Amino acid sequence: MSDQAGSASAPGAMRNGRERSGGDAPCYGALDLGTNNCRLLIATPSGKSFRVVEAYSRIVRLGEGLSASGRLSEAAMERAMAALKVSAEKVRRRRVVKLKAIATQACRMAENGQEFIDRVFEETGLRLQIIAPREEAQLSVAGCLNLLDRSADAALVVDVGGGSTELSWVDLKGEGLGGELSTFVASKLPIKAWLSIPIGVVTLAEQFPEGAEATEAWFRAMVDRVKLDLAAFRHADPMRPIFDEDRAHLIGTSGAITSLAGMHLRLPRYDRSRVDGIWMTRDECEGAANLLLGLTAQQRADQPCIGPDRSDLVLAGAAILQAVQELWPCTRVRVADRGLREGILMSLMSEGGGRGRRKRRRGRRGKPLPQAAE
Repeated sequence: MSDQAGSASAPGAMRNGRERSGGDAPCYGALDLGTNNCRLLIATPSGKSFRVVEAYSRIVRLGEGLSASGRLSEAAMERAMAALKVSAEKVRRRRVVKLKAIATQACRMAENGQEFIDRVFEETGLRLQIIAPREEAQLSVAGCLNLLDRSADAALVVDVGGGSTELSWVDLKGEGLGGELSTFVASKLPIKAWLSIPIGVVTLAEQFPEGAEATEAWFRAMVDRVKLDLAAFRHADPMRPIFDEDRAHLIGTSGAITSLAGMHLRLPRYDRSRVDGIWMTRDECEGAANLLLGLTAQQRADQPCIGPDRSDLVLAGAAILQAVQELWPCTRVRVADRGLREGILMSLMSEGGGRGRRKRRRGRRGKPLPQAAE
């Protein structure tokens, strides 16, 4: 699963078993608290990109039961808080000079979302920013820039989250995709249209409980539900001829999609280096989904590229991907084990992302945590 990806430190991240010294390249941090996962990435600038120093990810299911209650549950908040405390300690230990910590759909829609954000600050020193869907879409595209096939005319970047799905239609012949890291600005990417729907793997799975076994009718119902929201969106219609003529490709970024890719490759264990960036055909994506449909919930949990934490969500992710492919067909699909965090890091390391006075927050232990300008 992508949650396990990138956990090894990059070359040069450690010296004689010690953390980086103050004289080494500065570390930047990106933390993404989503509806399903809490993910942290710490990296240093390296040429036009960056080198990962440390990665951490935990499935916390912050949005569990949210669609029914409208509130974050105590159990979900406790799981998220435990992961956030680990993240805060890693940020301090790595002496991160600038951090951007974001929260997405679960905190956007929960009645007690801001209350939880305030509690996180008091207990960890992390100041989470609840970002708007548009910024979330931009950062997802930014994180996948290296996977865009510039020989195509357009790409549709699909970021399937736990509580929402962001879609961005990108003009691959437009300006803003190249250049140096120091001049990168996510808001200037040639995104011609974008859409955020309040449906992700957690919300869809809760809306359509699996029952005793996964059936084609149940899966089809999920696909059709997602298509309702997608079909109502017309702002991307000017780009439809490009897709109809097969001059576009799709990029899918989510744990569910990387799990599908792992199933397709029949990996004995998840291997990010083999999954991130691979091309799959539309038929191969549907074939992987059909393979999953033939398994019981326990058999899915036993799959090394899925596991028990994602076994009840992976088919919801496959349904979202299939809904997109039916309405915006692409022969080629590129799988991305990257996304929001990488986009945040690029923005932080650029001159545009680094402007403004850096705010410093103090955690409950009195140690300051760096903060990106809001």
